[in-house]
Amino acid sequence: MNIALFDFDGTITNADMFTQFLNFSATKRRSPFAKLALSPFYLLYKLGVIPAPTMRPIASYVAFWGREASDVAALGEQYAQHVVPRFLRQEALEQLDWHKQNGDQIVIVSASLDVYLKPWCAQHGFALVCSELNVHQGKFTGRYRDGDCSSEDKPRLIRTQFDLSQFDKIYAYGDTREDHAMLNLADEAYLNWLPYAKNSG
Repeated sequence: MNIALFDFDGTITNADMFTQFLNFSATKRRSPFAKLALSPFYLLYKLGVIPAPTMRPIASYVAFWGREASDVAALGEQYAQHVVPRFLRQEALEQLDWHKQNGDQIVIVSASLDVYLKPWCAQHGFALVCSELNVHQGKFTGRYRDGDCSSEDKPRLIRTQFDLSQFDKIYAYGDTREDHAMLNLADEAYLNWLPYAKNSG
């Protein structure tokens, strides 16, 4: 059996689904506070001072700390069912279908959040490795369970679930530098749907 590793935001989708979910799931009570609290961090992010793997956990903490996990999970289900399908790339759907028809193990590997990726992957029969929000006594702590699933953490987290040596061939698909470490695992890799030279970057 082969294994196919797919990044999600920007690879399977044509938009940043993480940021859209923050807006989709925001409450009227928390939204003004969140915008105020995140403004200086967002400015530093846009200036290139704070990288995305640092910005995402900060944004998640402000957005989800103390919220009922069941409430956000319900919003994640809605988001996966009604919003995500509007942003799926046709070439991604075709490639996912090709791997499915080939009998390959398909794994979505993403810095996006489990609350909407789990229901979306369950619907399509895909395995999932992603950033997971930590829950304590039914509420989100605002922190990630095992870090932001990006860059070097992608191979680390993949290996916690899969023994890659057991697969005949490894495919990988990504769209940014945060995917390079994952792409370098592969026998055949694509960056922005173009062939990627292993260990380049």
